[in-house]
Amino acid sequence: MDCIRLTSESPYVLLLNAAFLIPIAHYVLAFLFLLSLFLYNFVEMYFIQELFTAFRGQRVSLTFNSSCDLYQEVVSRCKMLHGRFSSTPWLCSPHLQTVFLQLFERIPACNYQRQIFKTTDGGTIALDWLLNVDVKKPFKEGSDGVPSDDKTPIILVIPGLTSDSNSAYVKHLAFKMNKSGWNVVVSNHRGLGGLSITSDCLYNAGWTEDVREIIGHLHTQYPQAPLFAVGTSIGANVLVKYLGEEGVNTAIVGAVAICSPWDLLIGDRFIKRKLVQRPYDRALGIGLKDYVMLHRSILPRLTDSKSISKISCIRDYDKHVTCVLANFETVDTYYRKVSCSSYILNVRVPLLCISALDDPVCSKETIPWDEC
Repeated sequence: MDCIRLTSESPYVLLLNAAFLIPIAHYVLAFLFLLSLFLYNFVEMYFIQELFTAFRGQRVSLTFNSSCDLYQEVVSRCKMLHGRFSSTPWLCSPHLQTVFLQLFERIPACNYQRQIFKTTDGGTIALDWLLNVDVKKPFKEGSDGVPSDDKTPIILVIPGLTSDSNSAYVKHLAFKMNKSGWNVVVSNHRGLGGLSITSDCLYNAGWTEDVREIIGHLHTQYPQAPLFAVGTSIGANVLVKYLGEEGVNTAIVGAVAICSPWDLLIGDRFIKRKLVQRPYDRALGIGLKDYVMLHRSILPRLTDSKSISKISCIRDYDKHVTCVLANFETVDTYYRKVSCSSYILNVRVPLLCISALDDPVCSKETIPWDEC
C-alpha cells in the first residue's frame, strides 16, 4: 500500500523533494561550471587557458621569409616580435577588452595642426599634423607645418572605418610616434574630421586615390624626409591595396597594416556568425548611416532615402551607398574586388602586418598566411 501511495504522488513533487536532498555546494559548483562554459564560448573569456600557462601568455606567431635580408637585419633583432602576449587576467576576452577601453581609456592630449588638402576631383581632406604635444594650446586651423627641407621621418596614419584623428586609438598611435621623434600626419577620410563633403564621392575600403594623391603631395613637399605609412582596420586594407597597385612606384619606404580585414567577403560572414559579434556590426552600421545622412544633401546619386534611413549594419551601408557611388554590381562583387589579400603579393616595400587572432571583428580566417 505504501508503494502505491508513493507512486500516486505528483512526479514534480517527488523531483522537488529529491532536489532538496542535493547539497547546496553541488549547485554552486554546477553554476560555476556552466558560467565558465558561457564565458569561454560566448564572451570568449580564456581565463582558464591563461591559468594553465601561469599567465605567461602565448608566443607571437610570425609568418615571414627567413632568408630575407630585412628579416636578418630588423625582425630577428626586434625582441617584441619574438616575445609573448599576455592580457590582463580579468580582461581575458576580446569583448571585455573592447568595452573596458571604451569606458576607461585615458586619451592623450594631441595638439594637431590642420592642413586642408584638395584632391583633383574636388574633394577635401583634412591632414592633421602632430609636431608637438601641448595641452594648453588649442586646435589650430592652418600652420606653417614641417619645413620643406626637414629630414625627420614622416608617418602617415590612415584611420579605420568611421574613425578620424580624434579617435582614441589614433591619438595613442600619433602621440607615441611623435614622442619617439617622428612627425605624424593623420589623413582623415572624406567627410570626417569635421569637414564637409565637397564632391559626389565618399571613401570606401578600396578607394586608394586619396591616399595616392596625399603620398604624392607629401613626397613632393618634403623630398628629404623618409615617408612611412600606418593603416588601421579599413585604413589597413586601403594601404595594402595601394601598395599592391603601385609596386615599386611608391614614395613609401615602409608600412604597417594593423588589424586589416584582409578578405571583406569572409569578414562579412564572420561578423554575422555569432550573437556576440552582431552588436559590432550594428554599431558600425549605425555610425556609417549617420555619416552618410550628414552629407546626404550633396550626394544626388543616392536616391533611395528610405533604404538609407533603415541602414543597421555594414552590409546595408555597402549595398545602398558604396555600391551606388562606386558603381559595383553587388555587395559581394565589391568585397571581392577591393579585398587587399588579392594585392599583397604585389607589395614591394617592407610591410609589417599585425593582427589579433582573437579580433572580434576581423577574423583570423581572413589572414593570407601563404601570401605573407
